Amino acid sequence: MAAQVDPATRKRVLRVIFVSLLLDLISFTFILPLFPKLLEFYRNAEAPTDASAAPSKTLLSSILGYLNAYKASFARPIDSRYDIVLLGGALGSLFSLLQAVASPIIGHLSDRYGRRTALLASMAGNILSVLLWVVAVDFRTFLASRIVGGLSEGNVQLATAIATDISDTNNRGATMALIGACFSIAFTFGPALGAWLSTIATVAANPFATAAGVSLFLIVTETVYLYFSLPETLPSLARKESGSAAEKRVDAPPAPVQRTNSHFLLNFVHFTFLLFFSGMEFSLPFMTYDLFGYSSAKNGRLLGYVGLIASLLQGGVTRRLPPLLSVRIGVVACLIAFGLLGRTSTVSGLYSAATCLATTSATVVTGLNALSSFEANEGERGGKLGMLRSWGQLGRGLGPVLFTSVYWWAGREVAYGMGATGIAAVSLMVLFGLKTPPGSVKAKTKVQNVVKKEL
Repeated sequence: MAAQVDPATRKRVLRVIFVSLLLDLISFTFILPLFPKLLEFYRNAEAPTDASAAPSKTLLSSILGYLNAYKASFARPIDSRYDIVLLGGALGSLFSLLQAVASPIIGHLSDRYGRRTALLASMAGNILSVLLWVVAVDFRTFLASRIVGGLSEGNVQLATAIATDISDTNNRGATMALIGACFSIAFTFGPALGAWLSTIATVAANPFATAAGVSLFLIVTETVYLYFSLPETLPSLARKESGSAAEKRVDAPPAPVQRTNSHFLLNFVHFTFLLFFSGMEFSLPFMTYDLFGYSSAKNGRLLGYVGLIASLLQGGVTRRLPPLLSVRIGVVACLIAFGLLGRTSTVSGLYSAATCLATTSATVVTGLNALSSFEANEGERGGKLGMLRSWGQLGRGLGPVLFTSVYWWAGREVAYGMGATGIAAVSLMVLFGLKTPPGSVKAKTKVQNVVKKEL
């Protein structure tokens, strides 16, 4: 198990995880700021809004027709400026729902065939996805790119499983925080880099080919790096490859784990939390536009503020906290954010809520991943972490549609009041249902310094 991993191997694997996940997430975040202009480009080409233009019969025009019918069902009209936002939200939901399907499969395959094999297979799918984006001169090809990406994106969950394989109970929380730090760094620099690359035109038929091409380069570089640098970390296979004395015990069943929290409860908390949290995240630009007349630039500054605060908390606070305490702080902060967003009428109130959202972003998911890893033995970690991610992605896929529907049918106060009620229920489950796993609060001094020492 983790205690048998020598320090040199652990340090090397952690470095590989950090570098590869950083490359992967930076590549992944390139597209985030491009969605509005990217979808606008396809709409203008395939479903122009000019009434004098001949009606088109494309996949995109059909999807926009369904979205407009959906908008028409609301009690109050939705400004046409949100057509692209709704389309982007629909694609985001599709991506999350596909990940909900694929994550358990990827996790179980990693338990059976090894983390390295599963990760390289996932990378092959990622390469195909980004390659389709490079050549996506029409919406149909771009949609195929998102579908392939949703079904193959397993890097985060597999990095989490690898980190668990090489960590013991004393340093697992800090190792999970290392993965969170990759997110913070990538989401700080990736979107800005993607936006800059989109200004460099290289292919007239696809104005975003430069950003897609650099993304492809990063993904291919990551794959080559993993192929040559990442050893197998699944304990049963790692013992075979090492030829150590432990190899004699390779066919013995892994030692049972005394579960403190049921995986069903952890999964349900993850699903319910992201159901409400992702809905609120997606509705925020609608709310700021309605309440304060915010432009895209002002919304960008607001989200940048959230990302900056989350990065600082992730690097300076979260890695020092026991995972259950981290989750508890995050859900309570989320509850406060919902209360503020449902009632605020000032910019200062908005930024107070944003500070709470940053706290939530920096704590809850990282803490839940760590808790789930404590409840799984070496032969089932990939599957259990895959199921946790699947439930979370299901919530992330459904939340925006459900929450914005309530927002436009019943108004801001009702929507955020409903969200506050849901997060209050999550808080009760976290505060009174979840327990501290043995070993998750040991050796605090070592946990505080492990990330610095390992890298």
